[in-house]
Amino acid sequence: MKIRFLLCAVAVSLAGAGNIHAAEFDSAWARAEIETHLDRHTPELGRLYRDLHSHPETAFREVRTARLLAARMRALGFEVTEGVGKTGVVAIYRNGVGPTVLVRTELDGLAMEEKTGLPYASVYREAVDGKEQLTTHSCGHDAHMTWWVGTAQALLSMKDQWRGTLLFVGQPAEETLSGAKAMLDDGLFERFPRPDVGFAAHVAPFPAGSVLLKEGASSSATDTLEIVFRGRGGHGSMPSATIDPVVMGAHFVTDVQSIVSREKDAGAFGVITVGAFNAGTVANIIPDTATLKLSLRAFSSAHLSVLKDGVRRTAKAAALMAGAPEPDIIHRGGAAPMMNDTSMVRHLGEMLDSALPGRATVLPASAPPSAPGEDFAAFMDAGVPSVYFVIGGFDPAMIADHERRGAPLPVNHSPYFAPDPVGAIRTGVTVLTLAVLDTARPK
Repeated sequence: MKIRFLLCAVAVSLAGAGNIHAAEFDSAWARAEIETHLDRHTPELGRLYRDLHSHPETAFREVRTARLLAARMRALGFEVTEGVGKTGVVAIYRNGVGPTVLVRTELDGLAMEEKTGLPYASVYREAVDGKEQLTTHSCGHDAHMTWWVGTAQALLSMKDQWRGTLLFVGQPAEETLSGAKAMLDDGLFERFPRPDVGFAAHVAPFPAGSVLLKEGASSSATDTLEIVFRGRGGHGSMPSATIDPVVMGAHFVTDVQSIVSREKDAGAFGVITVGAFNAGTVANIIPDTATLKLSLRAFSSAHLSVLKDGVRRTAKAAALMAGAPEPDIIHRGGAAPMMNDTSMVRHLGEMLDSALPGRATVLPASAPPSAPGEDFAAFMDAGVPSVYFVIGGFDPAMIADHERRGAPLPVNHSPYFAPDPVGAIRTGVTVLTLAVLDTARPK
């Protein structure tokens, strides 16, 4: 299977040498400094990565994770506040007069079993509603947290090269698209310095060392819904004495896809995913309720509204057909499309092309955004001009092996998702550190 970027772009290499000074930023020199720093600290960052990978905590349960990151940032000299937006972490470092730069990482993992076979694979379990669930970092947030710490280390090692305030934010509950809002509702930009610019990055199944930037919309609009069908339970041998919520849910799962195929514009992206269907306990009991969890995605708010309206109508129709009460339809979170600042993307694309020749790709605004949603959009919507980078995280040899065998690469949220941690983390640290240095260089 060939690995394809969303679009191909031609990178132009630029050369440079010298030191950073008030008039210009020598990204090639800065990259060399960062690489020297990383050569010393990669073993330490690797240990942190393996610890985080082995102990994933899900949305708003990231207690150990937050405590670990807070301790790391305090040891570096940051002013740290914990418990922002329930389990979020805010770390501040002041270095003279200059812009306030937000650098954000996510903290949460996913409730699923890891199947990578790695020696440090997660076997971590959480107790949720009296039941134990396996957890894993199959989205890559363990890499993000590690390069977040590594970026802080690198910036402090080069603090004579920049001026301003670092606002490092460890955000909970990205997977439920509710953590950024929780931090904002808890006064993130009132209690702490309001950022002038913001940066975040995500690992993806591209070659390690590559960087992708997208002008304008770079993620889909998304909503998370929970639907509870309410029936009347009873013995499995007497279904006529019951109203079966499992049958209601089954009708809904199949019927709701007609919204995508028949109501949404055929040329527009839209996805309705039923990611969880929970009902009953044993084979011979018809339960009272069935609970479904849905993820809806579209590239525009208008198309997302079509999907949401269709979901509500289809759920109510399934209940009506069964003679059941209207289902509960609960909104569990959502995000608008992330809107990268176009002028920042173009400038940073040129800068990264100079620092990392041939490794940075800039996609124009006309290119389609990425399908996954991201609540980093909440910080953008709060008025922070920002750029969200996509960092390649797979060993090129591993990609070539999959291509040779015609096997698909495991993508984010796969139980087999296993990026090359060293390649991904070094690239993430390099890109984010260069972005902050370029933004906060002395003027």
